[in-house]
Amino acid sequence: MLYKHIKVNLSTNNIMNTNVVNNYSKLKLTLFFLPIFFLTAIVVFLYQRDALHIDKYIQIQKNCFFFLNSKLSQFPNTLFNLNQLGDCAVFLSFLSIFMLYAPKIWESLISASILSCIFSSLLKHVFAVPRPAASFDKNSFVIIGNTLTGNNSLPSGHSITIFTVLTVLLFAFMPQKLNYKILWFVFITITGLMLVFTRVGVGAHYPLDVIIGGIIGYISGLLGIFISKKYRIWAWIGDKRYYPILVLFLLFCCISLINKIMNENLIIFYLSLISLAVSLYKIINVYIKK
Repeated sequence: MLYKHIKVNLSTNNIMNTNVVNNYSKLKLTLFFLPIFFLTAIVVFLYQRDALHIDKYIQIQKNCFFFLNSKLSQFPNTLFNLNQLGDCAVFLSFLSIFMLYAPKIWESLISASILSCIFSSLLKHVFAVPRPAASFDKNSFVIIGNTLTGNNSLPSGHSITIFTVLTVLLFAFMPQKLNYKILWFVFITITGLMLVFTRVGVGAHYPLDVIIGGIIGYISGLLGIFISKKYRIWAWIGDKRYYPILVLFLLFCCISLINKIMNENLIIFYLSLISLAVSLYKIINVYIKK
C-alpha cells in the first residue's frame, strides 16, 4: 500500500510538471510585444508632458500619489502585510512546494529572479529618482514602515519581483480554453496591480514607479521562462540526488523568516514559514523514501 501511495504521488507530480512544460513550450516571442508597447506608450506620455526629467516626472504624479496614498493607507495592517510579498524570500516561500511538484516552475523562477535583480539595480542607478519622502514633506502623506529617502524610486523593485513571479505562474498554469485563459490573465493582472500599489499606499513609490516595475517584472518572467526552455541550467532541481541542497536552501530561508518575525511580528511571515515547513517535510520525506 505504501508503495502504491508513493507511486501515485510521483505520478501526480510528473503530470503537473509535464503540464507546465507543455504550457511553456507553446509560448512565442510575440508575447514581448505587449510590454514593449506599454513601455513605449509611457515614454511617449512622459515626453508629451515634458516629464522625461526627474523633477517633472515627480510633479505630474504628485496629485495621483497623494490621492492613492490617502485611500490605500486606510488599511495599514493589511497593506503592510501584502507589501512584504515584494520580498523574494517571502513570496517564493509560498511557492517552495513546487520544487517537488513542478520543478520546471523553479527553473524559470531562478533565471527570472536573477534577471529581475539585475534590471532593478541597473535601472534604479540609471534613473536615480528620489523617493516620495525625499521629494515631499513627510508629514503631507502617510508612511507605513521605514521611511525611504534614497534616489532609487524608479522602478519599484517590489513591483518587479511580484510581476516576475506572477508571470511565471501565469503561463505555468494557463488554461486551455480561451474563456478561462482570459479570466486567468485578468485575475493574475488584477492581483499583481493590487499588490504593487501597496508600495504607493506605504509611501515608498510613485504610481508610475510600480506600473513600470510591473512591466519590467513581466518581461523578466518571460525571459526566465524562455531561458529555462532553451538551457537546462537549473534542471538539477528536479533530481532527487540534489534534494539535500534544496533542504539547506529552505532551512536558510526559514532562518531568514524567523529573523523577520523577531524584527516585525507580521502574519505574512508566519504564513511563509508554515509554507516552508510543509515543503521541507515533503521534500525530506520523498528523499528518504527514494
